[in-house]
Amino acid sequence: MNTGVTFQIRISDYEGILWYEKLFDRKPDFIPHEDFVEWEITRDAWLQVAVGEPITGNGPLRLGVEDINSERKRLMNVLNLQIEEVKSREGVPAAWCTFEDPYGNRIGLYQDL
Repeated sequence: MNTGVTFQIRISDYEGILWYEKLFDRKPDFIPHEDFVEWEITRDAWLQVAVGEPITGNGPLRLGVEDINSERKRLMNVLNLQIEEVKSREGVPAAWCTFEDPYGNRIGLYQDL
């Protein structure tokens, strides 16, 4: 039986952790050792950010949000980046958009409709 999930991405320098603090609008929940931090995104679902060699094409890791348009706008402002327009498709009960962190890891937002 599964009791949780972790997803790890790599960044090339520790400064990238500050980018993720802005993404989540908070400090990491757990710092087990130098160059490795974790956020509990939702109960028993953790994102691990480790300093190391980034892997091209990772993701996307999609984060569920209540209001995709306001969160997209917030992230564009605090992270100073462009995020694609919110997409949806007939028959799919969700909207989504995707962007990249400074290391090429693909991240996205989604909202249940």
